[in-house]
Amino acid sequence: MRWAIAILAPALVSFVVIAMLRSSHWAARTADQPNERSLHTVPTPRVGGLGVMAGALPVAALFADDALAVLLACAALLTVVSCIDDWKSLPIEVRLPAHFVAAAIAILAIASPDARHSDLGAFEVTLAIVVLAWMTNLFNFMDGADGLAGGMAAIGFSALALAASAAGAMPLALAAAAIAAASVGFLAHNFPPARVFLGDAGSVPLGFLAGALGLYGTLAGAWPLSFPLLVFSPFIADASVTLMRRVLRGEPFWRAHRSHYYQRLVLAGWTRRGLVLWSYALMLAAAASALLARQSGGQVQFGIILVWAAAYSLLFLAIERRARAP
Repeated sequence: MRWAIAILAPALVSFVVIAMLRSSHWAARTADQPNERSLHTVPTPRVGGLGVMAGALPVAALFADDALAVLLACAALLTVVSCIDDWKSLPIEVRLPAHFVAAAIAILAIASPDARHSDLGAFEVTLAIVVLAWMTNLFNFMDGADGLAGGMAAIGFSALALAASAAGAMPLALAAAAIAAASVGFLAHNFPPARVFLGDAGSVPLGFLAGALGLYGTLAGAWPLSFPLLVFSPFIADASVTLMRRVLRGEPFWRAHRSHYYQRLVLAGWTRRGLVLWSYALMLAAAASALLARQSGGQVQFGIILVWAAAYSLLFLAIERRARAP
């Protein structure tokens, strides 16, 4: 019964809320207008994230323990801030501190020296806050093609749900399942050609939850740290490498751009549907390898990470060649 609620209710609520918002005044106010940095060509409402959070957060809260409740509350806070950003375009001086505050609250709840799941010291806690703030932003950076971020959320959180269930961490499993199901409800509106986008109100809290639940499961003993890193590696690799390239070039990395590898494939001639289907195959392969390796020894896990690092390096080199070809 709990699984039925965690899967069916979020998907249905997400789908219905988005359908209602698509015809509302809010859709017009938050429409993403095409520009030189975007891949879409018609104004598209950024209301999908509100539906995802409306479907996922209340259901996940039904099954949450105290630590998970804090993480969900932080995600709700980020949804509110990001919703205002979708409406009025908040400056980075407002958005980024909000991301770090949410990350700090979440980490102190699950990974502070006094938390029951961990005895991490001050350095590890500080590093975890920075990493979680990066995860919060990278999901937003990767939300630039129809069906891409929604698919990563559906596949990634489904993998977390399966692993948490196998480990007996049922509150975590049901929360992850609720997020995955709500993402599927969103994909019904977002699969190419997209009728709605996530907006920051969806991509920011989804990135936060991917990082926060991944770390929570690690500290609770549900999986090794390598597991969530592998599950979400398609997004982590693209966003992190692109960020480093932009920083080395002296570019303002926080501004919108079209230099992510998935964007460059579209600009090189790939269709959006072809991109998203191949991306799903990559996401499923990463999630499957993570699920198979999570109970292996440290050397096996490290070896799998090296294989994926090499695979991403070759993939990015191939995209570089494709993008530069006449």
